[in-house]
Amino acid sequence: MAVMDVVVSGSHGFIGSALVPALTAAGHRPRRLVRGPAAGGDVSWDPDAGTIDAAALEGTEGVVHLGGVGIGDKRWTPQQKERIRGSRVRGTTVLAEALASLADRPLVLVSASAVGYYGDRGDEILTEESTPGNGFLAGVVRAWEEATAPAADAGVRVVNMRSGVVQSPAGGALKKQLPLFRFGVGGPLGNGRQWVSWITLDDEIAVILHLLGDDTLAGPVNATAPEPVTSAGLARALGKALHRPAVLPVPKVGLKVVVGRQMADEMVTASQRVVPVRLQAAGFSFRHPAVEPAMAAILDR
Repeated sequence: MAVMDVVVSGSHGFIGSALVPALTAAGHRPRRLVRGPAAGGDVSWDPDAGTIDAAALEGTEGVVHLGGVGIGDKRWTPQQKERIRGSRVRGTTVLAEALASLADRPLVLVSASAVGYYGDRGDEILTEESTPGNGFLAGVVRAWEEATAPAADAGVRVVNMRSGVVQSPAGGALKKQLPLFRFGVGGPLGNGRQWVSWITLDDEIAVILHLLGDDTLAGPVNATAPEPVTSAGLARALGKALHRPAVLPVPKVGLKVVVGRQMADEMVTASQRVVPVRLQAAGFSFRHPAVEPAMAAILDR
């Protein structure tokens, strides 16, 4: 893979903070897309105001767009739902239109997306060819992906990276779950039969690096481990890695009280059995394809 100048949005977030040093280690030249004044080669933007320093993007070879308000950070009030949608659609639109306006456009835009695109689908095996789902979250993801259209129409190779639940003790859902499991009171969510599409942080970063360099991949790409697992199976893997019992289910009625009915239905207990068909066809090799050795490896650190 050729060395690239890569601009990263969301560079201080859970995934971005791991991506920037990985880009450097791979020989690339990462620059951050930052709010407010930029220094040291970084690029300034204000997605809420619709502004970006497009001139500073000229000649950039790759862009990784990870920005957006955390989907599970707060209850889905009408105001929070608008923040979730707006932070993704506005920011992506501003960036995609800026890239389209450049005289010297980047080769590739890897834009974050999510398996929430597919909605709650039971036991159905979901690939990049599957139809979109219904509900608030699926609608957000569709609009999020559609916002990349200006860049794609201008000839930039755009990849919509549909990530599963990224697993790392450093952040995300796993960081929130670990205290309960360490005290021996963890367990599956709801009835435990819903499918969870997951990926370790190591593999998520490796996928991004692969997508930057593989010019055969454009459009939707599922960034999920090749072996999705049920919620009960994920709980068992966590318990085994921590040498703790993991049999106490969290009833769905309790989840609805804590996070609200819609988030419980569409995110926490939604069933998404997603497989990374396009990545595997492109020859990508997962470091952690199966959940039990993956949990053992990342929690052993």
